Amino acid sequence: MSDWPVGLSTGCFYQKSIFDCLEPILAGGFSLIEVCSSPAHLDFHDLAVVRRVASRLEALGIGAYSFHAPFADHIDITSLDDRTRDASLREVAAAAEAAALLGTRHFVIHPGPERPDQPTSDERLRRRENVAQSLNTIAAHCQTLGMTCVIENKLPHLLFGNTADMLWILGAMTNANVGVCLDTGHARLAGELETALHKLSGHLRMIHASDNRGTHDDHLPPGQGNIDWPHFLRLLHDSSFRGTLIMEIAGQSEIAPTLEAARQARQFLRREAWRLG
Repeated sequence: MSDWPVGLSTGCFYQKSIFDCLEPILAGGFSLIEVCSSPAHLDFHDLAVVRRVASRLEALGIGAYSFHAPFADHIDITSLDDRTRDASLREVAAAAEAAALLGTRHFVIHPGPERPDQPTSDERLRRRENVAQSLNTIAAHCQTLGMTCVIENKLPHLLFGNTADMLWILGAMTNANVGVCLDTGHARLAGELETALHKLSGHLRMIHASDNRGTHDDHLPPGQGNIDWPHFLRLLHDSSFRGTLIMEIAGQSEIAPTLEAARQARQFLRREAWRLG
């Protein structure tokens, strides 16, 4: 039997203020969360607001297990332009400082921009070198703040969206304060779910658990798509994983149906995990 903690990303409510979501999340049975950095959800630049969130989390008894760094087209820690790369690093550093105020354990980051770039081989190599250097800086900053930098595998059509690139980046980094967050939906679309788990298991700190039907990044609750969860969880168990599963699912317009779907998915994951020997 495996008894991994199962938490919820507040990203399912990314268009709502985090203050409107915390009590319903707790009432829905979740006391462990990943905090989303969407501007409409949480203005992490406003540290007074961040401190209010931290106080609310403490009062409710909710643990902020992880914090998702901001990601967008203009945030590019791989950029060949020094000013763009430096500005992106400052944005990520600001998010890390907010995450530390919330007491988070892991700082989750995408290793590259949210663009389907297909650069030349020379540019790709230079961008890989830049991302390793940038992540060294971010990992050191996280270490100073008492967190671990955790790199998430990206969608396969994006730059560095495959397991081979993840392994290269990890190998090129000199800072050891780094781990991996395996996104099941991304890996499923890449056709690498089992491969990614096997090759990245030594670095694995957490799972972003979502499902899809093999075509789009649907962010379905686990059990509602085509991922073979009993098989995946067996492999996870056999890899001696000791981290946490954070469900990263799409939200509905109303909070209650989203939380009910999340609750059912958590029951599903726990039931399948408990069946493991």
